[in-house]
Amino acid sequence: METMSTVQFVSNDLIDRAKKLNSTLLADVMGSTGAMDHQIKPVARGMNIVGTAFTVSLRPGDNLFLHQAIYSAKEGDVLIVDGKDHKGHAYLGELMAGVAKAVGIEGIVIDGLVRDKLALEELAFPIYSKGFMPNGPFKDGPGELNQIISCGGVKVAPGDLVIADDDGVVIVPKEKAEHLLTLAEEKQAYENQRLKTIQQYVDEGKQDISLLAPAWLEGRMKKYQG
Repeated sequence: METMSTVQFVSNDLIDRAKKLNSTLLADVMGSTGAMDHQIKPVARGMNIVGTAFTVSLRPGDNLFLHQAIYSAKEGDVLIVDGKDHKGHAYLGELMAGVAKAVGIEGIVIDGLVRDKLALEELAFPIYSKGFMPNGPFKDGPGELNQIISCGGVKVAPGDLVIADDDGVVIVPKEKAEHLLTLAEEKQAYENQRLKTIQQYVDEGKQDISLLAPAWLEGRMKKYQG
């Protein structure tokens, strides 16, 4: 098991920059990749996450190592949990989520199910999962902490940047984070300008539709035109 002292993390400066972006911007600049399975959703709206990955691999239906991860992760970490897409048992509920929030974990993403839906909504602690199931988990192991895992179809290494919002969960490889954040910031500026252009078209009485077309459209359409 890799110790926390040997894990490379993205810097606090990069995390602060990431908090001003969103999952769609990062997925776009990674070539429409990096997003987990669409079934992994927040338990309630508005539960955004930005932080560094603390990875957990579980035996299907068993949460022993998830318990240990809650007490091993540092404040600001995001627990990224490979639950092997298991659908027979929930991996956590109100009690574990309450502890995770109390110790300062940023959020939990699980490729599997959880329970205590109403309580988790009221707790207002970011949890992403594939749904809900009353059956509780086993607590026997085995499992792994801080190893490279796959969660929701995406490779995740300890220390990777995690960005999650109502659109889904995106993993940004830590070694590419600075470059990708710069590209995402540039794309955000471009999209903000496009929104202003759209509003200008509306405000001016919809007189010049050519204002609306993105600059790249004409060039890409040429090969389909006679």
